Amino acid sequence: MSWSTILDQDRVVGALRRALSQDRVAHAYLLHGPDGVGKRAVAYEMARALQCPEPPADAACDACPACRKTQRMVHPDVHVHLPHPWSAEEERDEEDMGRRIRRLGDNPYATIDYVRRPSLTDPSETSNKQAYYRIDQVRQDLIEPMSLTRGEGPYKVNLLTDVHKMREEAANAFLKLLEEPPPRTVFLLTTSRPEQLLPTILSRCQRLRCDLLQPETIEQALLDREDAAPETASMLARMADGSYRRALELSQNENLLTSRELVLDYFRAAYSQKVERLDTCIQTLQDQGRERVKTVLRLMLRWIRDLILYRTMGEEASLVNVDQRDAVAEFCGNLPDADLHAMTRLVETAIELTSRNVRLRVLLITLAQRLNQAMRGGSVAPLYVPLSEAKRPSRRKT
Repeated sequence: MSWSTILDQDRVVGALRRALSQDRVAHAYLLHGPDGVGKRAVAYEMARALQCPEPPADAACDACPACRKTQRMVHPDVHVHLPHPWSAEEERDEEDMGRRIRRLGDNPYATIDYVRRPSLTDPSETSNKQAYYRIDQVRQDLIEPMSLTRGEGPYKVNLLTDVHKMREEAANAFLKLLEEPPPRTVFLLTTSRPEQLLPTILSRCQRLRCDLLQPETIEQALLDREDAAPETASMLARMADGSYRRALELSQNENLLTSRELVLDYFRAAYSQKVERLDTCIQTLQDQGRERVKTVLRLMLRWIRDLILYRTMGEEASLVNVDQRDAVAEFCGNLPDADLHAMTRLVETAIELTSRNVRLRVLLITLAQRLNQAMRGGSVAPLYVPLSEAKRPSRRKT
C-alpha cells in the first residue's frame, strides 16, 4: 500500500491510519520535525488516502481513478501550497509552480521549495530571494477556493508546506479559516519551526512529530530507490544527518567529491602552514563562493566527527567518510594530542561567520592558524572576539 513508501515514521503513520479507519479525521494536522525526514511525504499520502473510495479505509489503493489523479497531482479536491518569492506586485510563475507540485507527486521526498531549489533544472543555482505566504496568496489560493463546493472527492484537502513562513497578516487570515473550516475540509500543515507559528494556529491543529531517520534506513532507500552503489549509499546516509532529502541532494551534487578532497587539502595545509600550499587552497575555496565555502566547512565537521569516533572506537568506528578511513587512521596516529573538540568549535564558529558579511579570505586564513594550534595540542585562541568583548588598549598618561 501507499504508506509503505514512508521511511521510518511508523508512529505518525499509525496515528493517521487509526484516524482514517475509525472515521475520526481531524480538520487540521501539523506535521513538524527536522527538515527532510518525510513530513511532506506523510501529508501527501494522507491526502491520497482521504480521497480514495476503495478499501482499505486507512490507505490509498493506488489503482482507482482518484489515486491515479492524486499521484499525478491533478485531483480537483487536493490543493498543494508552497511559500513563493513573488510579491503581490509581481506575476507568479504558475507553470513553474505546477512543475514543483507535480514533482511532489513523482517523489514526495524531492526538494521542491524555492529557497533550497530556486531552479528545478539547475540544482547548483542559488538565490537570495526569500519565500513567504502572503495575504494575497492566502486569499486567492485558500479562502476563495474553500468557499466552493467539492469537485468529486469526499474531502477538500489542503497541503501547506513550510507553514511557518506565513506573513503575520496571512497567518491571521488563515487562522479565521481554521477557526471556521468548511465541512469535510482537511488541512495538512508541515513545518520545521513550530515555535514560529501563532499559538492560536497551533492550538487548532493535531500535532504529530516526525523524527530523524536512521542511517540504515536512508542507506537502504538509496540502494532500492536511487540504485546507488553500496559504498556511496553508506557514505551519503551518514552525511545526511537523518534527512533523506539531504541524502538525495548530496547524491545529485556533482561537486561533492571535489569538496571532500578540499577538506583534506585544507587540513594538511593548516597543519604544515606552508604559505604557498595554504594560499592555493584558500583561493580555490574563495573563488567558488560563500555557499560552497559553507558546504566545505560542514564537510569538515563530519571529518572531525570521524576522527573523534576513530580515536574512541578504532577500526569498529562507523565513519561517514568510509572511503577515507586510511586518512582518518593516519591523522589519529600522527596527531594523538590534537584537540578535536576545539577543532569542532572552530569550524562551527566559521560556519556561523560565513553567513555574515565577513571577508572569506581573512576567515579562512585565521581558521587555518587556529586549527594548527588545535592539531598540535596547544592553547587555542578563539576564532574571533566580538567588539563588545574586546579589550580597548589603555591610554598612557603623558
